[in-house]
Amino acid sequence: MSNLTIAPNGLKFNRKTVKDIDVAGKRVILRVDYNVPTTKDGKIADDSRIRASLPTIQYLLSQNAKIIICSHFGRPNGKVVESMRLNFVAVRLSQILNRPVTALKECIGPEVEKAVFAMHEGDIIMLENLRFHPEEEANDPDFARSLAKLGEVYVNDAFGASHRAHSSITGIADYLPAVAGFLMEKELNYIGYLLDNPGHPFVVVMGGAKVSDKIGVIENILDKVETLLIGGGMAANFLKAQGLNVGASNVEAEKLGYCREMLKKAQEKGRRFVLPTDVVAAEKIAAGAACKVVAVKDIPDGWVIADIGPETIQLFVKEIQVARTIFWNGPMGVFEIEAFSKGTTLVAKALAESQAVTVVGGGSTAEVVEEMNLSSKMTHVSTGGGASLELLEGVRLPGVAVLLSKGYNWPGY
Repeated sequence: MSNLTIAPNGLKFNRKTVKDIDVAGKRVILRVDYNVPTTKDGKIADDSRIRASLPTIQYLLSQNAKIIICSHFGRPNGKVVESMRLNFVAVRLSQILNRPVTALKECIGPEVEKAVFAMHEGDIIMLENLRFHPEEEANDPDFARSLAKLGEVYVNDAFGASHRAHSSITGIADYLPAVAGFLMEKELNYIGYLLDNPGHPFVVVMGGAKVSDKIGVIENILDKVETLLIGGGMAANFLKAQGLNVGASNVEAEKLGYCREMLKKAQEKGRRFVLPTDVVAAEKIAAGAACKVVAVKDIPDGWVIADIGPETIQLFVKEIQVARTIFWNGPMGVFEIEAFSKGTTLVAKALAESQAVTVVGGGSTAEVVEEMNLSSKMTHVSTGGGASLELLEGVRLPGVAVLLSKGYNWPGY
């Protein structure tokens, strides 16, 4: 694993950060992404998203700011769902910081304002789940204004939610000076490195269920990479596009033409587009289901691709070993089932042992790395799967676009 302490500002990150604005003693609204994974009994399964926000929180505490934390959790669809309240997250943050974090039962309104305006320097309050209000996802200006009333400065450290134009992400910036937190800055710098200044050979490992989720990324980075390694369910689409039988594997029929076009483009540009040569085929996707390793030309009718095979794993690992930059997004198989997890776990280990700059693109891929205790072996594990993919597609994130640019001062700052 290569440590890239400060990635080059490939995206030309010219937005102000929390260090570029006066927050001393001020009420600071800190938007974070505390949409943490939980166990069946509602306990936090992985607190890495909470820990990722600590540098920004610690800095604000060093400035004696009054910190008003806000986040979403789950998909309550604009209604109060008791199991989606944020008090359990406030408890964990309080334990980590070893200081009180007060969880409120609402995120706007008179009671919230009363609590916020009574804060002392160094106090931390956590607002209730923003998505209990339908106005949050609708980017309602009145809701944004009600949130903004609570603070004097807005800091966005919720990279994983910044591809959404929601009230707490973009709307609030109409009423308060808006700057990036340290996590946001870090995420943008690493994705910028991949886009504008990667070390070569640059290898991209793509997996996951659907090819449609990765179309924009493949198109945008094809000129920047030497090798694309394709696994997971999306590999079935490319194999089918080559005329192979993929059994009952899920195929997006409307994307087969795109797959053929990408394979052709890669060949014309001299890019290596590496598909599985063998797979673990299963009678069905279920624990204990009949399964066997077969060459991709021998997938039985009615069976499904559940993982990449041992020959393909070896092929992928060899490519990873010679890379200087690696981006990985998407599992190589149905990793939740042990019989179909080998491809994903061995690719993860290969990245961890690599001397390359290794960037893991959030979502389920980040969960795998966390579960295997390999996060510290990667250069960067993104907290935002969808946001990182959109950046790699070349999409401008709404939550970044509204932040103050360097050289511009909000009136009074």
